[in-house]
Amino acid sequence: MWIFGRRKGPSGFSSGSTAEEVTQGLDGTGLTAIVTGASSGLGKETARVLALRGVHVVMAVRNTDAGGKVREAILEENPNAKLNVMELDLGSMASVRKFSLDYKSSGLPLNLLINNAGVASRFMLTKDNIELHFGTNHIGHFLLTNLLLETMKSTASESQKEGRIVNVSSWAHKFTYREGVRFDKINDESGFGPWSAYGQSKLANILHANELAKRLKEEGVNITCNSLHPGAVVTNIMPHHSPVARLVTGVLKYLLKNIPQGAATTCFLALHPQVKGVSGEYFSDCNIAKQSALAKDEQLAKQLWDFSLSLTDPK
Repeated sequence: MWIFGRRKGPSGFSSGSTAEEVTQGLDGTGLTAIVTGASSGLGKETARVLALRGVHVVMAVRNTDAGGKVREAILEENPNAKLNVMELDLGSMASVRKFSLDYKSSGLPLNLLINNAGVASRFMLTKDNIELHFGTNHIGHFLLTNLLLETMKSTASESQKEGRIVNVSSWAHKFTYREGVRFDKINDESGFGPWSAYGQSKLANILHANELAKRLKEEGVNITCNSLHPGAVVTNIMPHHSPVARLVTGVLKYLLKNIPQGAATTCFLALHPQVKGVSGEYFSDCNIAKQSALAKDEQLAKQLWDFSLSLTDPK
């Protein structure tokens, strides 16, 4: 449990607030959301809390068996939850396209798109031969968002309810490569750094949200798009088999956020009326936060958009 930085910001919430707390009293009945990476961690908690507030949640997961078990666990706690599990591998454009077609065929509306899933890894390539962090964390979500945007526009128009797109980024966006996005060296293994590659993908999440927000505003569409830093969150990555590992993990539980706290800003951006009409912003602890100079670079955002379109063009 996070024990520092409990001071509340303008929103009335702080780093210690949980996803349930920031959505307390909010009614999401009638809304439909897609949450990527909903079979574990922040995605799982986001799906659980949105469902708790009445949202119909589509859990977009790579492992449908794991997703099914999470669905059953949520239903045990909340028998009235509306949940579907659909297969989605963000590291495969073919999978993203199939998911989008299947979703459209389902006839479901789409009010909320939570681009949550992410990877952190050594140097690897996606099924489309794109560096794994960039290809999964950014390109997969970029393509998914573009393919589902017309469905979101139709839903916003027909329901007269604001659509919201939420990109889960990270403060790590500040620690990308020096040039921000290495357009001509995306797959360069010789210059690869795992932390910089992750930061590059998280920077791309913010740039994507900012550019999309700008385009939606110009189009006059009732859809907002924001990005966020969930906080440094306790995960199950660290092994627990040694006394030292158990000790370090025990200490970290008091220095880092837990999962309910980590999912708070995502759920806040998805449902809270305070952010109605707010678009193109970066949030942390449920409050607007400072982006890096690169994240605010409009030219870089436009360049990334065009580059991403070229990579996702089915040709």
